[in-house]
Amino acid sequence: MIDHFLQAAIDEAKKGLSEGGIPIGSVLVIDNKIIGRGHNKRVQNGSAILHAEMDCFENVGRLTAKDYQRSILYSTLSPCDMCSGAVLLYKIPKIVIGEDKTFQGPKEYVRSRGVELIILNDSTCIKLMEDFISSNPKLWNEDIGE
Repeated sequence: MIDHFLQAAIDEAKKGLSEGGIPIGSVLVIDNKIIGRGHNKRVQNGSAILHAEMDCFENVGRLTAKDYQRSILYSTLSPCDMCSGAVLLYKIPKIVIGEDKTFQGPKEYVRSRGVELIILNDSTCIKLMEDFISSNPKLWNEDIGE
């Protein structure tokens, strides 16, 4: 059975795909409640930085340091350097990652900074990315800086 918070992130990823974007989604959870959602909007907004996690943080708005420090970030894909940096900046203690098969962010560095990573390698998340990468290799490489 899929975690309902991961399912919310998957729903965000599918929303992004339906908008012509890259299918990566994220939610931020505090006290067992989703307080923010986001999906990759680089294509839709012509943005250099709106990865799913960054869009989620933007949609959450300002939080206190104590709020971030008791939150959990869910992402359908292993966060990149930029998104991992935001996690470290705000001292988010835990990331639940839908999959890290198609892309691996700086997991060991993030762990070394005290962040707990739970990697699910969920088949839905993997299929979303494999299908997208296969169909859109140029856009995918642009998204990950290659």
